[in-house]
Amino acid sequence: MKFTGKTNEHFEILNISSSNQELISQKNDGLLSLIWFEEDNNVLNIDTKEYILNKNQIICLTQFHNVEVVQVHSARALLFNAPFYCILDHDSEVGCKGVLYYGSPSVPVLSPSPDDIDVLSTVWQMAVHEFKAADSLQLEMLQMMLKRILILCTRIYQSQDNFDHMDTGQIDIVREFNFLVEQHFKTKHSVSEYAELLNKSPKTLSNLFGKLKSSSPLQIIQSRIMLEVRRLLRYTDKPVSEIGYDVGFNDVQSFSRFFKKNEGISPSEYRMA
Repeated sequence: MKFTGKTNEHFEILNISSSNQELISQKNDGLLSLIWFEEDNNVLNIDTKEYILNKNQIICLTQFHNVEVVQVHSARALLFNAPFYCILDHDSEVGCKGVLYYGSPSVPVLSPSPDDIDVLSTVWQMAVHEFKAADSLQLEMLQMMLKRILILCTRIYQSQDNFDHMDTGQIDIVREFNFLVEQHFKTKHSVSEYAELLNKSPKTLSNLFGKLKSSSPLQIIQSRIMLEVRRLLRYTDKPVSEIGYDVGFNDVQSFSRFFKKNEGISPSEYRMA
């Protein structure tokens, strides 16, 4: 089921099985996706990392992820572009920027509760039903269904990632930090640079991320740099020195030391593995 609007709006709901699993790995410029797995033991390699995804787990992917499908038994997926619904322009409506999309270096994996699954299933079916209503209100109704799904998934992710220890203002700082890292990781490598952009102190950022009991701000920055480097080493033929310059290192020696400290081997050895 696909909706295509007059100004390039694109919204699509798919059923995925082993017979069409390659649809997950297709590069679709500008499309964000949300994939809800319906059986156990689905295997994807996303940006060189293996993910084993089980029944009712949900992942969110951007156009920048490199996906290799090893095995998908059954899943449902939705895809949408910015003309249909821009999560950056409408962040105040859904709050998923820096959480579901354009945030953590790792892929967000959601594990909804039985109650969450009941609600998501109902909204999903309502969205499916709206594809049959080809009238002047269809675009607005489909956007409404997508917003509800994104809000529900944002709540699920926040509840499982210790965001309940923070107030709304603190959550917004964490989300904005994640998004700023996504924008500037190639040129800004220190926590103090992001603290300045947020008008906060580095200590404030460290304390906030400490409440999440996850990666520190510096670890998030470095993980995002490493993600980009792995992508470039695995999926391009760029020389190692050029890759280092691309992510903000002035000389290949500093870049190689950084990579080896984080990966355990040199960039050249990683590319050959």
